[in-house]
Amino acid sequence: MDDDFLTAAAQFPYGPLLGLDLGTKTIGVAVSTPNRSLATPVTTIRRTKFTGDAEALIALAAERNVVGLVLGLPRNMDGTEGPRAQSTRAFARNLRRVTDLPVAYWDERLSTAAAERELIALDTSRARRAAVIDEMAASYILQGALDRMNAAAQREHP
Repeated sequence: MDDDFLTAAAQFPYGPLLGLDLGTKTIGVAVSTPNRSLATPVTTIRRTKFTGDAEALIALAAERNVVGLVLGLPRNMDGTEGPRAQSTRAFARNLRRVTDLPVAYWDERLSTAAAERELIALDTSRARRAAVIDEMAASYILQGALDRMNAAAQREHP
């Protein structure tokens, strides 16, 4: 998966990336800094039909001058892909039909749990956690991808 990600990420031109945590009811969205050092939560989109979801994502991408998308790929704990991963891949295929932005997948196992732990550690109320958990998970996904890309770049150009 790691090599697949780096191969896909190599198609990203320089600039900020959008990280997505696709759920059945919501899409958590995060954005990176232009130099790809830091991911920040942006918003949570309530899912409707694909067309509405895609329009909202494309508008966010344009507003933030995004050059690529990192989608969290929900693999099973044993590394296999189940129905949720297949749904994410189908969403990406459909998204590629309406935008030229390159897409890469990042293994998102336990991203929501990690975001939840972080919010609890910050003493965030249950209601506030529910409101921001998806965008925090997207930020966690994107930060993992950024860290991997930066580590690979450091090895190539020390």
